Amino acid sequence: MHGKRFAASEAHRLDDPARQLWLPPAEVIAALCLRAGDTIADVGAGTGYFSLPLAQAAGPEGKVYAVDAQEEMLLLLRQKLDQAACINVEPIRAEADQTGLPATSCALFFLANLWHEIEDRAAVLKEARRVLKMGGRIAILDWRPDVEPEPGPPLAHRVDPLQAAADLRSTGFVQVTVAVSCRYSWLVQGDMQP
Repeated sequence: MHGKRFAASEAHRLDDPARQLWLPPAEVIAALCLRAGDTIADVGAGTGYFSLPLAQAAGPEGKVYAVDAQEEMLLLLRQKLDQAACINVEPIRAEADQTGLPATSCALFFLANLWHEIEDRAAVLKEARRVLKMGGRIAILDWRPDVEPEPGPPLAHRVDPLQAAADLRSTGFVQVTVAVSCRYSWLVQGDMQP
Protein backbone atom coordinates (compact mmCIF):
# COMPACT_ATOMS: atom_id res chain seq x y z
CA MET A 1 0.00 0.00 0.00
CA HIS A 2 2.86 2.37 0.73
CA GLY A 3 4.03 2.99 -2.85
CA LYS A 4 0.82 4.75 -3.85
CA ARG A 5 -0.04 6.29 -0.47
CA PHE A 6 -1.17 9.90 -0.52
CA ALA A 7 1.61 11.99 0.99
CA ALA A 8 0.88 13.77 4.26
CA SER A 9 2.81 16.73 2.90
CA GLU A 10 -0.08 17.20 0.45
CA ALA A 11 -2.75 17.18 3.17
CA HIS A 12 -3.78 20.74 2.31
CA ARG A 13 -5.26 19.39 -0.94
CA LEU A 14 -7.73 17.30 1.05
CA ASP A 15 -9.32 20.43 2.47
CA ASP A 16 -9.25 22.50 -0.72
CA PRO A 17 -12.66 24.26 -0.96
CA ALA A 18 -12.88 23.25 -4.63
CA ARG A 19 -13.13 19.63 -3.47
CA GLN A 20 -16.56 20.42 -2.02
CA LEU A 21 -17.75 21.12 -5.58
CA TRP A 22 -16.62 17.88 -7.22
CA LEU A 23 -16.89 15.59 -4.16
CA PRO A 24 -19.65 16.96 -1.92
CA PRO A 25 -19.72 14.85 1.27
CA ALA A 26 -23.49 15.23 1.62
CA GLU A 27 -24.05 13.55 -1.75
CA VAL A 28 -21.85 10.59 -0.86
CA ILE A 29 -23.32 10.24 2.62
CA ALA A 30 -26.87 10.28 1.24
CA ALA A 31 -25.95 7.23 -0.86
CA LEU A 32 -24.76 5.36 2.24
CA CYS A 33 -28.24 5.25 3.85
CA LEU A 34 -26.90 5.75 7.37
CA ARG A 35 -29.06 5.62 10.47
CA ALA A 36 -28.76 7.66 13.63
CA GLY A 37 -26.72 5.73 16.16
CA ASP A 38 -24.60 3.87 13.59
CA THR A 39 -20.97 3.07 14.36
CA ILE A 40 -18.80 3.72 11.30
CA ALA A 41 -15.22 2.86 10.41
CA ASP A 42 -13.87 5.65 8.17
CA VAL A 43 -10.76 3.87 6.95
CA GLY A 44 -8.15 6.08 5.34
CA ALA A 45 -9.79 9.06 7.01
CA GLY A 46 -6.96 11.47 6.28
CA THR A 47 -7.78 14.90 7.70
CA GLY A 48 -11.42 13.95 8.28
CA TYR A 49 -13.05 15.13 5.06
CA PHE A 50 -15.74 12.48 5.54
CA SER A 51 -15.28 11.75 9.26
CA LEU A 52 -17.00 14.89 10.50
CA PRO A 53 -20.00 14.66 8.12
CA LEU A 54 -20.30 10.94 8.93
CA ALA A 55 -20.32 11.78 12.64
CA GLN A 56 -23.07 14.31 12.06
CA ALA A 57 -25.12 11.74 10.11
CA ALA A 58 -24.64 9.14 12.87
CA GLY A 59 -25.76 11.67 15.47
CA PRO A 60 -24.70 11.97 19.11
CA GLU A 61 -25.54 8.31 19.78
CA GLY A 62 -23.35 7.19 16.87
CA LYS A 63 -19.60 6.93 16.57
CA VAL A 64 -16.96 7.24 13.86
CA TYR A 65 -13.62 5.50 14.10
CA ALA A 66 -11.35 7.67 11.90
CA VAL A 67 -8.60 5.23 10.93
CA ASP A 68 -5.47 6.42 9.15
CA ALA A 69 -1.92 5.10 8.96
CA GLN A 70 -0.27 8.53 8.98
CA GLU A 71 0.09 10.36 12.28
CA GLU A 72 0.43 13.69 10.42
CA MET A 73 -3.07 13.27 9.01
CA LEU A 74 -4.49 12.37 12.41
CA LEU A 75 -2.91 15.46 13.99
CA LEU A 76 -4.75 17.65 11.48
CA LEU A 77 -7.95 15.69 12.12
CA ARG A 78 -7.62 16.19 15.89
CA GLN A 79 -7.32 19.94 15.33
CA LYS A 80 -10.56 19.90 13.32
CA LEU A 81 -12.30 17.87 15.99
CA ASP A 82 -11.24 20.34 18.67
CA GLN A 83 -12.43 23.32 16.61
CA ALA A 84 -15.77 21.65 15.88
CA ALA A 85 -16.18 20.34 19.44
CA CYS A 86 -16.92 16.97 17.86
CA ILE A 87 -16.91 14.21 20.47
CA ASN A 88 -18.15 11.18 18.53
CA VAL A 89 -15.06 10.74 16.31
CA GLU A 90 -12.15 8.67 17.59
CA PRO A 91 -8.90 8.98 15.59
CA ILE A 92 -6.99 5.70 15.35
CA ARG A 93 -3.58 5.16 13.81
CA ALA A 94 -3.67 1.86 11.94
CA GLU A 95 -3.48 0.25 8.52
CA ALA A 96 -6.61 -0.63 6.58
CA ASP A 97 -5.98 -4.37 6.90
CA GLN A 98 -5.30 -4.22 10.67
CA THR A 99 -7.53 -1.51 12.10
CA GLY A 100 -7.53 -2.83 15.65
CA LEU A 101 -11.25 -2.10 15.87
CA PRO A 102 -13.44 -4.42 17.92
CA ALA A 103 -14.96 -7.38 16.09
CA THR A 104 -18.57 -6.95 14.92
CA SER A 105 -18.56 -3.34 16.07
CA CYS A 106 -19.50 -1.34 12.97
CA ALA A 107 -22.53 -0.88 10.77
CA LEU A 108 -20.39 0.58 7.96
CA PHE A 109 -16.80 0.07 6.82
CA PHE A 110 -16.12 3.06 4.56
CA LEU A 111 -13.05 3.61 2.39
CA ALA A 112 -12.81 6.85 0.42
CA ASN A 113 -10.14 7.36 -2.24
CA LEU A 114 -8.05 4.58 -0.73
CA TRP A 115 -8.86 1.48 -2.78
CA HIS A 116 -6.38 2.33 -5.55
CA GLU A 117 -3.58 2.57 -2.95
CA ILE A 118 -4.17 -0.87 -1.43
CA GLU A 119 -2.03 -3.75 -2.62
CA ASP A 120 -3.57 -6.58 -0.56
CA ARG A 121 -7.27 -5.89 -1.07
CA ALA A 122 -8.25 -9.37 0.12
CA ALA A 123 -6.69 -8.62 3.53
CA VAL A 124 -8.65 -5.36 3.78
CA LEU A 125 -11.89 -7.12 2.88
CA LYS A 126 -11.16 -9.80 5.49
CA GLU A 127 -10.67 -7.02 8.05
CA ALA A 128 -13.93 -5.39 6.97
CA ARG A 129 -15.78 -8.67 7.50
CA ARG A 130 -14.22 -8.99 10.96
CA VAL A 131 -15.19 -5.45 11.98
CA LEU A 132 -18.69 -5.37 10.52
CA LYS A 133 -21.67 -6.57 12.50
CA MET A 134 -24.18 -8.84 10.82
CA GLY A 135 -26.25 -6.79 8.43
CA GLY A 136 -23.44 -4.23 8.16
CA ARG A 137 -22.15 -2.83 4.88
CA ILE A 138 -18.94 -1.96 3.16
CA ALA A 139 -18.75 1.10 0.93
CA ILE A 140 -15.77 1.84 -1.29
CA LEU A 141 -15.52 5.26 -2.96
CA ASP A 142 -12.69 5.71 -5.39
CA TRP A 143 -11.51 7.44 -8.54
CA ARG A 144 -13.13 6.63 -11.88
CA PRO A 145 -10.67 5.24 -14.44
CA ASP A 146 -12.64 6.72 -17.35
CA VAL A 147 -12.10 10.42 -16.64
CA GLU A 148 -9.08 12.68 -16.88
CA PRO A 149 -6.61 12.28 -14.02
CA GLU A 150 -7.03 15.76 -12.58
CA PRO A 151 -7.54 16.15 -9.67
CA GLY A 152 -6.77 12.58 -8.65
CA PRO A 153 -4.09 9.93 -9.08
CA PRO A 154 -2.75 8.84 -12.48
CA LEU A 155 -5.17 6.76 -14.54
CA ALA A 156 -2.79 3.80 -14.30
CA HIS A 157 -3.31 3.69 -10.51
CA ARG A 158 -7.11 3.69 -10.66
CA VAL A 159 -9.25 0.58 -10.23
CA ASP A 160 -12.25 -0.43 -12.32
CA PRO A 161 -15.38 -0.42 -10.13
CA LEU A 162 -16.49 -3.75 -11.63
CA GLN A 163 -13.27 -5.30 -10.30
CA ALA A 164 -14.00 -3.86 -6.86
CA ALA A 165 -17.52 -5.33 -7.03
CA ALA A 166 -16.10 -8.72 -8.04
CA ASP A 167 -13.67 -8.54 -5.10
CA LEU A 168 -16.58 -7.93 -2.73
CA ARG A 169 -18.60 -10.83 -4.13
CA SER A 170 -15.62 -13.20 -3.94
CA THR A 171 -15.21 -12.31 -0.27
CA GLY A 172 -18.84 -13.11 0.56
CA PHE A 173 -20.49 -9.70 0.35
CA VAL A 174 -23.95 -9.71 -1.21
CA GLN A 175 -26.35 -7.14 -2.68
CA VAL A 176 -23.32 -5.54 -4.33
CA THR A 177 -24.10 -2.30 -6.16
CA VAL A 178 -21.96 -0.13 -8.43
CA ALA A 179 -22.74 3.54 -9.07
CA VAL A 180 -21.11 6.70 -10.33
CA SER A 181 -20.73 9.14 -7.46
CA CYS A 182 -20.05 12.83 -7.94
CA ARG A 183 -17.88 14.01 -10.82
CA TYR A 184 -14.78 11.81 -10.58
CA SER A 185 -15.77 8.87 -8.38
CA TRP A 186 -17.49 5.52 -8.27
CA LEU A 187 -19.17 3.96 -5.23
CA VAL A 188 -19.36 0.21 -4.70
CA GLN A 189 -21.33 -1.12 -1.73
CA GLY A 190 -22.03 -4.60 -0.39
CA ASP A 191 -23.81 -6.19 2.57
CA MET A 192 -22.47 -8.70 5.06
CA GLN A 193 -23.89 -12.18 4.91
CA PRO A 194 -23.47 -14.87 7.54
